[in-house]
Amino acid sequence: MLRRVLCTVLFMGALPSLAEVSQGHISVVLLGATGDLAKKYLWQGLFQLYMDQVSSGHSFTFHGAALTALEPGQRLMFDVLKKLACPPDESPNRCAVLKDQFLKLSQYHQLKTAENYTVLNREIETLLRQEGLKEAGRIFYFSVPPFAYTEIARHINSSCRPPPGAWLRVVLEKPFGHDLESAQQLAADLTSFFREEEMYRVDHYLGKQAVAHILPFRDQNRQFLDPIWNRHHVERVEIVLKETVDAKGRTSFYEQYGVIRDVLQNHLTEALMFLTMELPANVSRAEEVLQCKLQAFQSLQGLDKNSAVLGQYQAYASQVQEELQKAQDYISTTPTFAGVLIQSDNLRWEGVPFLLTSGKALDERVGYVRVLFKNRAYCTQSETLRDAEHSQCKAKQIIFYIGHGALNTPAVLVSRNLFRPVMPEGSWREAVGQSHLHIFGQPLSDYYVYSPVKERDAYSVLISNIYHGRKDFFITTENLLASWAFWTPLLDSISHQPLRLYPGGVENQHLLDFEMESGEVAFTVAEPVELLNPNRLMPGDFRTIQSKFRQSPLVSSWSEDLISQLASDIEKTASKAVAHSGQFHLALSGGSSPVVLFQRLARHHYAFPWKNTHIWLVDERCVPLTDTESNFFSLHSHLLQSVRVPYFNVHPMPVHLNQRLCVEEDRGTELYAKEIMALVANASFDLVLLGVGTDGHTASLFPQSENGLEGAQTVVLTESPVKPHQRMSLSLPLINKARQVFVLVLGKGKHDITILLSRVGHEPRKWPVSGVSPSSGQLVWYVDYEALLG
Repeated sequence: MLRRVLCTVLFMGALPSLAEVSQGHISVVLLGATGDLAKKYLWQGLFQLYMDQVSSGHSFTFHGAALTALEPGQRLMFDVLKKLACPPDESPNRCAVLKDQFLKLSQYHQLKTAENYTVLNREIETLLRQEGLKEAGRIFYFSVPPFAYTEIARHINSSCRPPPGAWLRVVLEKPFGHDLESAQQLAADLTSFFREEEMYRVDHYLGKQAVAHILPFRDQNRQFLDPIWNRHHVERVEIVLKETVDAKGRTSFYEQYGVIRDVLQNHLTEALMFLTMELPANVSRAEEVLQCKLQAFQSLQGLDKNSAVLGQYQAYASQVQEELQKAQDYISTTPTFAGVLIQSDNLRWEGVPFLLTSGKALDERVGYVRVLFKNRAYCTQSETLRDAEHSQCKAKQIIFYIGHGALNTPAVLVSRNLFRPVMPEGSWREAVGQSHLHIFGQPLSDYYVYSPVKERDAYSVLISNIYHGRKDFFITTENLLASWAFWTPLLDSISHQPLRLYPGGVENQHLLDFEMESGEVAFTVAEPVELLNPNRLMPGDFRTIQSKFRQSPLVSSWSEDLISQLASDIEKTASKAVAHSGQFHLALSGGSSPVVLFQRLARHHYAFPWKNTHIWLVDERCVPLTDTESNFFSLHSHLLQSVRVPYFNVHPMPVHLNQRLCVEEDRGTELYAKEIMALVANASFDLVLLGVGTDGHTASLFPQSENGLEGAQTVVLTESPVKPHQRMSLSLPLINKARQVFVLVLGKGKHDITILLSRVGHEPRKWPVSGVSPSSGQLVWYVDYEALLG
């Protein structure tokens, strides 16, 4: 059969002569031959390989394999093969013949048991013996889930290896583990069956033409890049993959991996290595490239949770619930967007920020690697009169444009005010036209632009490299483990990190913009919660993380992250108030919950405008201020003694007058009310911080309290059901005059009252905190996951 195929191809002029077909036979076995990846890319890539190499002197057979039984599997596979397309530059006649022969050289096998592999091996050997062909090698392409790798590897090793003298190439698709430990285990399993040189781990981004050209570009342009490819000249580097599609239909995979494991740990990291590694003497030698990559990994600074910003598009949670049959109260902490700041201790790159960004449901589909150079020039001449090619004031950048976006093609762009690059003439050509396009704010005419002479699909490129044994296009075990060793600490640290919800597409606006400061990254704008309220959620669905609680904005996270966010929000509020009026009036509650907040403010917020801040008490226990049960004593111990608040800006409640505690005749409440009226404009505090008791009380306003829930009084004496019984408190009407009120709720012990409050209306007599509703200000709830979810 094989000889008849060769003769037909020879007759059509595809082969030089039958005598030259003597370099040996290659058997390609595609496992998972009826799966999505095979349908979309792999069969087309194998057909392209056959078209490219049919005249090379090798003969081929293609074996599709899957768990599906023979007859239905064969039907599924050939339905795919019949739809294979020919490239536009292929002559129709030759293509038709080659496609017909490709189908004849392809057959389906059910590979389920050890015996199935033995039978496949016997069939290959019988074919070669009948045709009188020598075996050159076998390619096994694992387009199957990683959990199946070990068993398949065992079968291949025991009964389907080629004979001595022929090579074996085993192709593995990601994911290669979930973290460092799982990657080490998978690597150990595979190396017990295959040698390192036999394994080809695929990262299809290494087949993208722009990515694959980064090293050759650096090598061919050494004379221009050597002086400027360093920290003295590079301002920053952006490595970006944006997608408009969401994870619908793939939530089973995505829930396990998320955007960092799916894209950043592999695709974007490989591009990072190509940029940061020192150039080997010979960029075509896989061993030299690998060693330089490993050295680049070792110089990277470690990552922690402050190295990343994370988001999740709003519809993701409902998609997970629907596709994975999760309960309505299931909460996903899987990020669908990530921006990560990476830095290197290497002398070449020290201090240069590398930003890796990817996400789903974004505004555009585009991928690029952008190297932005520093610009120290000042140009006196008007911009409109300057020659772009020689103007040193325009941005200087090199862009490896991976695809899609405005250009919709792979490309390499170099600013004309940098240098004219050296590009290989046979594979890249200078692009012309499209002058109307703008890339990063500049017209295309500001760049030298090069695109591939022949655009190739990434899998076609990689399959060709597998055939040629080009290991430098694949991920070695050392490379893989180095990558996981770098990323795993970050993944561990963000496992409970709060995610910014975003609506998706163009509606994201500036929600996902982030900025760098002191080696950390943070979102540039506060979360506009009114945009983030998920559709379909009812007020009773409080157990699902949402952006509203009791119709007011909600911030929710694990307690440590929540306190960090609250402290930052208080500082922002303070800075705005000081900028507006010159002072900031802050009223703080007592109790145990605010203690960690006070400590955070004291130890981490050195830019807080303390000298312009007035500190007031929301409530106080009727004990001496030096008593450990005093709210002021706690405030002083954990905050005031560590920050520089002017003495006259601290306003403790006057509970201890005339050597007596909270006696009405001493008029302590009136004194405090007068002090507030004298110093606080309109008696409207800039910010009031409240807590919530398990009975629904807030400040020292308790259920059925006779004072403070209504009326004209601003400061009142109240009775607590627990000791010390006597309290002094701001009244509910005064609290509701504040410009902002933050309510902090922490701990599993507050779960029941949180449930209750999510369902009740305005009933301050029963639950005083339900009466908190600033008349012209904003109320924000800060509730940790334990209180929210139990």
